[in-house]
Amino acid sequence: AIKDFKQRVAHDACVNVYTYSAITENLKGQKLVDMAQLVQEDIVLGFSDDGKGVQNDDMMDLAMQLAGNLDSIIVAHCEDESELHGGCIHEGHYAKEHHLIGINSASEYKQVARDLDIVRQYHNRYHICHISTKETVDLLHQARQEGLCVSGEASPHHLILTEDNIQDCSPQYKMNPPLRSKEDHQALIKGLNEKTITVIATDHAPHAREEKATSIEKAPFGIIGLQHAFSLLYTYLVKKNLVSLETILDALTVGPAQVLRLDCQIQEGSLANLCIFDLNEHFIIEEKDLKSKSANTPFLG
Repeated sequence: AIKDFKQRVAHDACVNVYTYSAITENLKGQKLVDMAQLVQEDIVLGFSDDGKGVQNDDMMDLAMQLAGNLDSIIVAHCEDESELHGGCIHEGHYAKEHHLIGINSASEYKQVARDLDIVRQYHNRYHICHISTKETVDLLHQARQEGLCVSGEASPHHLILTEDNIQDCSPQYKMNPPLRSKEDHQALIKGLNEKTITVIATDHAPHAREEKATSIEKAPFGIIGLQHAFSLLYTYLVKKNLVSLETILDALTVGPAQVLRLDCQIQEGSLANLCIFDLNEHFIIEEKDLKSKSANTPFLG
């Protein structure tokens, strides 16, 4: 799969593209991939079963140990499946009011706590995907205070929206992890401002129109996010004086580059991998302007 991906990148890519290897074969959590072989591929920057949490404690322990020996990074989608009961949105007031099964916060932070305890043993590199709960922010803050080589990211939608923004039980508001409470949202903003969270990543998840054209219970998780990430963050965080422009830019560029050990310098002789934005331009997000083949986003209009 990685060799095929590498060939497609060489043929089609207009920007630098990298990938993670899976941690376990077919993301099933049963058997580790050949990490020592896969890390030799220069397109592979780390290991992740993103979309699935590694449920077996011993499996994650071994993965961390091997990744540490290889000086590579484990990038974790933290989700304890024993805490899931078929939920579709956060276990909060909106779920109760609309008689929907909720997804609790423990499903995320329990695995984070487990993983950080393993990091304390091996002192390996470790990164948390799409943080959504205040407890996860607290756990990451403590681990970074201890000097562990750990980092974490938040997505634009978790930094902008909460369960209060969900409208009409629309599947466009269904993502994993779910939009959570105001308290969780405030913790994410605080974590970003205090540099506990040093990365913003879109968790871009396109779905075909017919996949989302069903009830919120049955629709797949995920929204698109790449095209308008900066514009949304600038409009809803920077212009509202919640987060500085510099913090947003760092979290979209320098932050991830440092986690993944990619060169990210603006100086003479470096590759000019630059984006230029007109901060005075105004536009409405409309489906006709989407570059993705998918339109599954709550930000239309």
